[in-house]
Order: sequence, then C-alpha cells, then structure tokens
Amino acid sequence: MGLVPTITPILDHDAELAKAEAGVAQFAASRNDRWYPKFHIASDGGWINDPNGLCYYRGRWHVFYQLHPFDTQWGQCHWGHVSSADMVTWRREPIAMAPSLEEEKDGVYSGSAAIGDDGTLRFYYTGHRNLADAIDPKRSLEVQLLATAQDDDAIRLTKHGMVIDCPRAEVDSDFRDPKVWKTGGIWYMTFGVSSAHKRGQMWLYTSQDMIEWSFERVLFEHPDPDVFMLECPDFFPVTGPDGEEKWVIGFSAMGSKPHGFMNRNASNAGYMIGSWTPGEVFRPESEFRLWDWGHNFYAPQSFTAPDGRQIMYGWMSPFAGSAPMQEDGWCGQLTLPREITLGADGDLHTSPVKEVSALRAGSADLGAIELQANEEHIIVDDAEAVEVELTLNLARSTAERMGLKIHATNDDSYTYVAYDDQLGRVVIDRQAAACGDRGYRAAPLSDEELSKGVIDLRLFIDRGSIEVYVNGGRQVLSSYSYPSEGPRAIKLTSESGVAHTDALKIHQLRSIGLE
Repeated sequence: MGLVPTITPILDHDAELAKAEAGVAQFAASRNDRWYPKFHIASDGGWINDPNGLCYYRGRWHVFYQLHPFDTQWGQCHWGHVSSADMVTWRREPIAMAPSLEEEKDGVYSGSAAIGDDGTLRFYYTGHRNLADAIDPKRSLEVQLLATAQDDDAIRLTKHGMVIDCPRAEVDSDFRDPKVWKTGGIWYMTFGVSSAHKRGQMWLYTSQDMIEWSFERVLFEHPDPDVFMLECPDFFPVTGPDGEEKWVIGFSAMGSKPHGFMNRNASNAGYMIGSWTPGEVFRPESEFRLWDWGHNFYAPQSFTAPDGRQIMYGWMSPFAGSAPMQEDGWCGQLTLPREITLGADGDLHTSPVKEVSALRAGSADLGAIELQANEEHIIVDDAEAVEVELTLNLARSTAERMGLKIHATNDDSYTYVAYDDQLGRVVIDRQAAACGDRGYRAAPLSDEELSKGVIDLRLFIDRGSIEVYVNGGRQVLSSYSYPSEGPRAIKLTSESGVAHTDALKIHQLRSIGLE
C-alpha cells in the first residue's frame, strides 16, 4: 500500500501504550462506582472527552475516544477504544494510540475513520504540539495525521505520519478534527479552523488516493464574529420523507454567547441544514440549532452505518469547573448512540438507536395516572439504571409544571425533568441537586407539538446522568445528575394544578459490560 513516507517516532509507541494502560489501571483499581455508568461508554479510569473514529468494520462496531490516562482532568490526549458485535454489549479494547511522533508529542487529538476502496480502515486525526512562549502562552501547532488498522478488530494501529501541514500564516493555532467521506468518486476532508482573523471556519480538502490532499476552499465560515473556532466538525447528507436530499453541517462553536435559552453552555454543539454541491461552499437554509439542550452535551461525531443509518455519539462534558466524579478516579462519558433522521417538519430528529431496547431486563406498565395539585407519587423506590416512557396529557392537565423527580434521595435532593406550561418547554432543573453544578436547561416545543395536547418523553437514567428524548427525539436534553447516598427514587410530580399521564412504563436496564 503506497502510503506517506516513512516516519521516525520520537518515542516507542508500544512502551507509551503500556504506560497509559498502567495509568488507567491504577485509577480503575480504586474507582468509586457511585456515579459510574452502567449503560454509557466511559473509561475504566482517567479522563475522557470526544468520541473519535466511529465505524463498523468487519463485523464489529468501534468507538474510540479521547483519553487522558494519567489524571481525571483534561491532559495529554490518547485514544481509548471499545467495540461491540451488536451495539448493546461492549468490550474494552487496549488503548489504541499514544503520543509518539514529533507532530503529536503533546496530544493525539480527535479524528474520524474511513474505509478505503481497498478495504483498509484509515484513521485521520490531529497531532498537537505546544509552542507556547512568553509572547503567546496559548500558541500551538496542529496538523492532520494518518493511521491504519492492522488487524480485523482494529486493535493495533500503524501510524503513517502527516498528510496535511498547517499553513501557519493563515491559521490562529486551531486547525483540527478531520472528518473524511467520499462523494462522486472523490475523497473529501473537512476540519475546524480558527482563521488568522480568528473566525470559526471549516476548510475542505480533496484527494483521489486518501494520501495526497489538496486544499479546495473554505467550506463554511460561521456568521457570528464571536465564534472563533468550529471544533469537531461533521458533514453528511440526509434524505427526508419526501425523498429530497439535504446536507447537514455540524460543529461545536467556541465563543458563542448565551442568548435567552440558546448557547447556555461554555461552548455549544449544533448544526445547520442546507445544500452543498461538490466544488462549492455549503449554503445554509436553516439557523444554527442545538443538537442537545442539556447541561452537558458537546463534541458529537456521526458516521454512516452499513444499513444507511447516520449514527451519532456525543460527549457529556462536565463544562462547569470541577466535576464531582473526578474524585472517584474517572471523569466523562459518552451519550447513547443516536440515529439522525430528517423529519417531515424539516428538522433533524435524534433518537436512541433501535439496539438500545435490547438493554431492557424487565418492565412494568403503570398505565394512566392522575395527580392532584402539588401531589407526588413514587413510581420507583430505587432506580440505578432505568428507562422511563412517559406520555403527559396537556389537554387534561392544569399543572404549571409536571414531570419526574429523578435521583430523589432521603436528604430531599433530586433532579427535576418536567414540562413547564408557562415556558411551553421541557426542562431539566438541578436547583435541588445534591452535588455538582446546578441551573436548568429548557428545550423548545413547536406550536405543532403543543397543539397535539400530549408530550412523549423517553428518559434514560443512569447512575450519574439523564438523557431525555422529547417526542421521538425532536429535541434532546443530556445532563449529569449526581445523587446522594441511599435509595434513588423516581417521583411523579404535579405543581399548582392537576397532572394527567396517559401512559407510564418503567424498564430496568442491564449493564453494557464496561463496569
């Protein structure tokens, strides 16, 4: 295989991988599992962030992720790895990459996977070097690198070095996170850039052989001058129910400012829907929309499955300061895998992949329930890992807020997932949370949804987190929730009025096998 020229590592990669494995093992040996997820992907120990290299290869699903194996805070990035035959039960694989080349000596940063025409699984990723000095303490150099899988399980990767250098005069340090795909016989690569004028952009390169890459154009520049970098970019086509194809551009906007309910996190991951023709710029036809309205969603990556589904994982970022789980020997988890579809409403819907239902280990159907004003009803005495399906009847309810208190413990702490009738939104409210950051987040409901008079909620409650899917994934909220010691109840609640549910089901969920 004619790849890039031979490279000279500055460190022995196998030795660096062994050090990283030992670092993770040290954390894992004393890890506190009070909030450690049962059905979300997380590292044994240490810090994780962005999902990377998502793919289906020779009979297994693969998820790689950013990993700092020597601390529970962000640091020198490696690539962790898990795989699965069914996207239900997962196997922890050896750490895939550690910094060993000059171009990546300060971090093996994020990237994506692509299977070439020859069947070779390739990983394009960013190498990071710190070039800080007294004049510019944040200065760095980032370039795009290539690695390939050497076995059917993608356990051992071979690095082939740099494929795209950074044009330093045109870039303000940030130049990372490649996404690769093929359209019309040509391979394309886009990645995020902070331009010399500190504008958030996505650049486009092309290749015939996946080795030699040429700059084509700036694919997209964010219209907000406050946005100085577009991290973890994504770009893919979707087809709506009417058969019309659209293109989706996704990115995590650094520098976006809060405005009302929008952009409440430190940085905010979202998308725009539009059109693209090879050889041209992306033309947005929608405004910037959030992938997820929760407190802790960032850096998503998607890939196309063999059956055509567009599947996405996100990182549940702690964002606000020190996260309580950092004291427990680990920090960070990924979301459930979500299928992206274009709905008849012209917007994207993201719902858990169908495989997730195989985690159900027992179910209870509680039917319809009516609560009087300011009444609470315990529906689960102690919930460690459960899925809840809930239909709220707005037409028959007068409550100002109604929903579920999650992780409700004996010290009166909880996290509240509710429909707020004054806002016309679904909220996650952490004002009564026992640990960690508080505040609330609110996902919108369209006039069409509100006019139907019912809201379907699907909640996935893990030991330390909640994912809420609204109306089949038209909106989603993902947030950490750290309960106190003792039983973790779920309470159906009404505030200042009657609350009526048309349906309520509880599913106990089993482990995915990574505990």
